[in-house]
Amino acid sequence: MINKSSLLAIQALTELAQLPPGECRGAASIAAKIKAPANYLGKLLQSLVAHGLVVSQKGKGGGFRLEQSPRKISIFDVITAIEDTDKWGKCFLGRKQCSDFSPCRVHERWKVVKETNMKFLESITLHDLSQ
Repeated sequence: MINKSSLLAIQALTELAQLPPGECRGAASIAAKIKAPANYLGKLLQSLVAHGLVVSQKGKGGGFRLEQSPRKISIFDVITAIEDTDKWGKCFLGRKQCSDFSPCRVHERWKVVKETNMKFLESITLHDLSQ
């Protein structure tokens, strides 16, 4: 359900969540720690900057840090910054018209799975993962 880029972003932000407030870490350092390609991780982190989850600071002592408390950033926040989560709301069987008013054969069961997954992703924060 979650793509590889989102998993890398979650791992990177979990590392940032463990830093003291105001401290930054470079993309290469984070990449080495989570065993990710540094260039690719740098692009992911820049995407997270554009979505307001991460701050980028240039110069000596620069790098990346979280924009807000790790307690306020959910896994879902990270995932939506990286991938198109709208696809999760589509019909399991691929029907164009599938809703509570015009359900496919598995609509009700799939709806429960989607809602459960969404609640789970929204309930887990970076703070939870960095403990």
